[in-house]
Amino acid sequence: MHKEEPEVKRGEKMNPVPEIIAVVGPTACGKTRRAVSIAKAIGGEIISGDSRQVYKGMDIGTGKDLCEYDGVRYHLIDIAEAGDKYNLHRFLTDFHDSKIEIEERGKMPVLCGGSGMYVEAALSGLVMPKVERNEKLRASLDGKSLEELTAILKTYKTLHNTTDVDTRDRALRAIEIQQYYTDHPEEAVAADRSTAKPLNSLVIGIDIPRDARREKISRRLDARIEEGMIEEIKGLLARGIKAEDLIYYGLEYKFVTLHAIGVLSLEEMRKQLEIAIHQFAKRQMTWFRGMEKRGIPIRWLPYDIPEEEFIDIVKAWMDEFPERQ
Repeated sequence: MHKEEPEVKRGEKMNPVPEIIAVVGPTACGKTRRAVSIAKAIGGEIISGDSRQVYKGMDIGTGKDLCEYDGVRYHLIDIAEAGDKYNLHRFLTDFHDSKIEIEERGKMPVLCGGSGMYVEAALSGLVMPKVERNEKLRASLDGKSLEELTAILKTYKTLHNTTDVDTRDRALRAIEIQQYYTDHPEEAVAADRSTAKPLNSLVIGIDIPRDARREKISRRLDARIEEGMIEEIKGLLARGIKAEDLIYYGLEYKFVTLHAIGVLSLEEMRKQLEIAIHQFAKRQMTWFRGMEKRGIPIRWLPYDIPEEEFIDIVKAWMDEFPERQ
């Protein structure tokens, strides 16, 4: 039976709800393929929620797999130079710009990614201030160890992610942001989830059992090495990108760079990297479970569900959302 469109009064705009669909899950679960399927089925465009796919020339290590998009328009991939320090503030600005651009074309934004902090911040409606470098603060922290910086970071009120202290640079940046919030309390309020207006979103989680996830991670790692991941990273170094900048990006770029500069053997690199990726996937799932506890519902579907069934379920979930004016 034909479903009549709701009447819209003159001057009013009828917008579909949800206003955004998000596809989340741990690394190697097949998020991109599922997001592309959704975008094709409903007329959408993809916004990458990956913190490293923004960088040009970092293709194999970040798993861009651009061939999977199959003509679907994507955003926030290859928008920053390798060696740059893309951050949450820039992501939120770029995310909101992309979302508006997609909506103006009459399409549905489909946010896809495993960077939980980025995805959650976007769906929570956070507005992050632009925090410039604080040279005076940095000078006062010069010479302090990562452990000392971590302890300092814990003395601040928790408004920003404080777990990302893998390197001194990240810890310094986190302290810098916390100090800015202390000096600008009105902007700290805008960056607080308790006062932000969340997006009306449908969040789909790709659920993959631990053993299957581990097997796919290991196979994918070997495939990426065969595809030339080591050569890709050596090429970035040859272009003049500093080893410490690549190490900053973590995972593939950390361990392969350490191999490229002679710190790790090929065997040591592969073994340590595989362990790190498994640990990363576990942390991703911990974050997504935390998202649910923090008020963002995730509807989980098996990673190996047939494509047609997957799309039918997603469409049915979309139909549960009422129209709004």
